[in-house]
Amino acid sequence: MAKKSEKKYESKAIINSIKATSRISLKVNETFYTLEYTEERLIPAVEGVDIEKERAILWDTVNAEVDKQAEDVQKMYK
Repeated sequence: MAKKSEKKYESKAIINSIKATSRISLKVNETFYTLEYTEERLIPAVEGVDIEKERAILWDTVNAEVDKQAEDVQKMYK
């Protein structure tokens, strides 16, 4: 008897917001710092939204903010 092939389930969820957190720990001289930045964005219900591009843009933003924080801490010691 042949087994029916099961159709793979596809998610029905609708993404209405995306959130990213970037964190870095660093040691400057004898002091340890943990720097973090979180940002959440609402996704509009409009045609043409590319969620993958929105995620990439968000990751670039949060990572750049943490990098800037790290640079600021290092500048304090110069």
